[in-house]
Amino acid sequence: MNTMDKSPIGLPKNSKKKPRVAQEATITAKTSISEHMIRLSFHAKALIGKEFPFSDHYVKLLFIPQGAPYSIPFNLADIQQNYPPEQQPIKRTYTLRNIDPGTGNFDIDFVSHGDIGLAGPWAARAQVGEKIMFLGPGGKWKPEEKYPHFIFAGDEAAAPAIIESLQALPQSSTAEVFLEIAHDNAHIPVPENHNITYHWVPRQGAVHGTQLMQAVRHADYDWSVSTSWFVHGVAEMIKDIRRFLFVEHNVSPADVSISGYWRLGMTEDQWQASKGEFNRSIEAEENALKK
Repeated sequence: MNTMDKSPIGLPKNSKKKPRVAQEATITAKTSISEHMIRLSFHAKALIGKEFPFSDHYVKLLFIPQGAPYSIPFNLADIQQNYPPEQQPIKRTYTLRNIDPGTGNFDIDFVSHGDIGLAGPWAARAQVGEKIMFLGPGGKWKPEEKYPHFIFAGDEAAAPAIIESLQALPQSSTAEVFLEIAHDNAHIPVPENHNITYHWVPRQGAVHGTQLMQAVRHADYDWSVSTSWFVHGVAEMIKDIRRFLFVEHNVSPADVSISGYWRLGMTEDQWQASKGEFNRSIEAEENALKK
């Protein structure tokens, strides 16, 4: 989930919204798991003893802007009330992997493309012992036993949530997985299970999401089988697959978890600020096409 996770998080001084408490996590290990993916392992005391009933749990990492006059640990409510927007922590949303509520340990997988972005370069530079603050965890989806079949589709940003969900797949269910990657040699580790079929979709320089959409659209499906869909990634691809499912094949929204984790040409802050309008627009288009 970076996943693929709003504007700066300052609140007006007269806001009555209960402030969220930021927690602290410490990096305990760093591993390269593919050409463009870095895994950081963390320990967070605040997660010990918590329940994690879903497979898409995520946190919002809080990055301190360059030049901001505070450091870790910080009181988020105090910063929200007393610092200007440009000094508010910058949020980036990431899926939790391998959560151990007994110890408070977990992993986060970061897509890294050199100096592009905020969280990826940070993960590339990060060292064991370094700390970061976060909000959460959140989460709301898991594979339900009532479905005999699941279809997962996403890019690198969605891969952690997809893999966590595959690890929670009901024993009697089957799954078909479409994973978009940069090129043929950019595979990432995935669960090996005879009930799971993988389709690796290399971009090979194409626009994000276009190859994945074509792979999903042209695959063979048994539409008579009760199927749960989990589709996440770049927003432009999500728009096309929503139309494929909801308009062309009349799939029930109750059977689908689908959202844009990110959007081409936007930071996460910009995307989160515009995501509601984007979703309303595509829903209106879908409703018009159904008439």
